[in-house]
Amino acid sequence: MKRILLALSISAALVGCKTSPTGRTQLALYSDGQMNTMGKQSFEQLKQQLPINNDQKVNRYIQCIADNVIAVLPDKYAQQQWEVVVFDEPSANAFALPGGKIGVHTGLLKVATNQHQVATVMGHEVGHVIAEHSNERASQNSAIQLGMQAADASLRSIQNEYQGAIMMALGVGTQYGVTLPFSRTHESEADEIGLELMSKAGFNPKESITLWQNMSTAGSGNTPEFLSTHPAPSTRIGDLRNQMPSVMKLHQAAASAGKKPGCKL
Repeated sequence: MKRILLALSISAALVGCKTSPTGRTQLALYSDGQMNTMGKQSFEQLKQQLPINNDQKVNRYIQCIADNVIAVLPDKYAQQQWEVVVFDEPSANAFALPGGKIGVHTGLLKVATNQHQVATVMGHEVGHVIAEHSNERASQNSAIQLGMQAADASLRSIQNEYQGAIMMALGVGTQYGVTLPFSRTHESEADEIGLELMSKAGFNPKESITLWQNMSTAGSGNTPEFLSTHPAPSTRIGDLRNQMPSVMKLHQAAASAGKKPGCKL
């Protein structure tokens, strides 16, 4: 077991570190260029695989919201050329990828019923990008795989009769002890960043609470929080309420500066 722990420690030591926008230490093995390339490649694949919506009214509406959110991003991201695509997909979903890519499913418009609610989701998804969650996730997976391989090699070297059982336990422990909690951390962090972004852009942050209530009513969040990659709706809404006083100040400042989005469907 000492050899296993040593192998895992060596693996962890190989991982680079960054700090997220909220001050959290992150694992980061990949460069911005690598992540942007992977994001662009993935987006091109999605455009080949998923039906694209060509309704001009819908596309203008989504592009309007995206333009307002992009305008308040940190310079590193605001200066990128962002591509926004609406996909004809029934799921209430959207996503953003490194490299300046945003995808929105038409099913989201059945749950996010106004520009503010769509901006909540879009800000959240772009929040994942500027917090470099994709890099952290890829780096974390690489570190876990390296550690598991090292542990397996160590067990084989001593011909441990319980190798299979130990490796299975390590796998389960990794999933529920590391992978899923990190995903909930990412989601909560993206909520926080996204709420600030939409508020700075002039969208009403109070609508974020209504959106997640809509999501909950639509059937999301039925998985117990402990085994879910997303915070439970009640946790998410509680966190948003706690953040509301500070983001309302951002919203009021944006309104005073003339930022009043008028995106209509």
